[in-house]
Amino acid sequence: MSKVIVIDDEPFILMMVEDKLKRAGLEVIALRESVNAIDVIRKERPDLIILDWMMPELSGIELCRMLKSDPELSSIPIFMLTAKGQEEDEKLGLKCGVSRYITKPFSPKALLQIVLSELKGT
Repeated sequence: MSKVIVIDDEPFILMMVEDKLKRAGLEVIALRESVNAIDVIRKERPDLIILDWMMPELSGIELCRMLKSDPELSSIPIFMLTAKGQEEDEKLGLKCGVSRYITKPFSPKALLQIVLSELKGT
C-alpha cells in the first residue's frame, strides 16, 4: 500500500484530501503543522508528499527546500497544493523541486488521479 503524507494547516482541506486518498486505498498521514513534519517524513518514508505553501512557522516552500537538500529524502515526490497561483510562485515551487504544482481551489477527483498516476510511475 502506498503511503502519502498530506501537510496543510486548513482543517477542511486536510480532511477532504485525506478522505479522498483513503477511499482510494492509500495509507494517509495527515499533518496540520509543517514544523515537525520532517521528523515524521524521516520516520514514515512516504511515497509522496502533498504540501501546502502558506503555513505558519515553516512555509511549504522552506520545507520543500529542506527535503530536497536531504540525500535520504530528496527522491520523495512533492506536490504543492496551494492558493498561490501566480506564475512566479509556480516557477519558484518547481525550482525548489516540486513535482507538481496544484492551485486551490482544486478538484479532489483530479488530485486523486494525479496522485495515483505519480504512484504508478506513469
